[in-house]
Amino acid sequence: MVKHWRVDREEKYEIVEKWFLKDLEMIDGKEADTDNPYFDMHFHKVYNMEAYSCASKYTFARTLNKLNAMYLKKDFKIVNFDDTYLNDDSIWSSSNRDFLVVMRVCFYASNLLCLSLCRFS
Repeated sequence: MVKHWRVDREEKYEIVEKWFLKDLEMIDGKEADTDNPYFDMHFHKVYNMEAYSCASKYTFARTLNKLNAMYLKKDFKIVNFDDTYLNDDSIWSSSNRDFLVVMRVCFYASNLLCLSLCRFS
């Protein structure tokens, strides 16, 4: 865990605590249905964490999952996360996620507009 603060224009970082990936048992995203940056990391003790944003929380979980798959191949749980955003094979896991969401919303809106303008006899 890194503590971050700013002094004038200079940013400072201090390592406060270290954990090993091999000791991680579970990551709990707390609420998969809401947009919040809070999650728990379960080691021998449960640590309550707050990410910068919900997107960074998912990025962190994906990164830990990839590191585990590459090096440890250990079975640890990722719970209370939306699987759509965790999997790499999903279209929504790309780096331009915001554009894709807006594109999908526009697609649905245009379909609704077309249906509302159609006359049924």
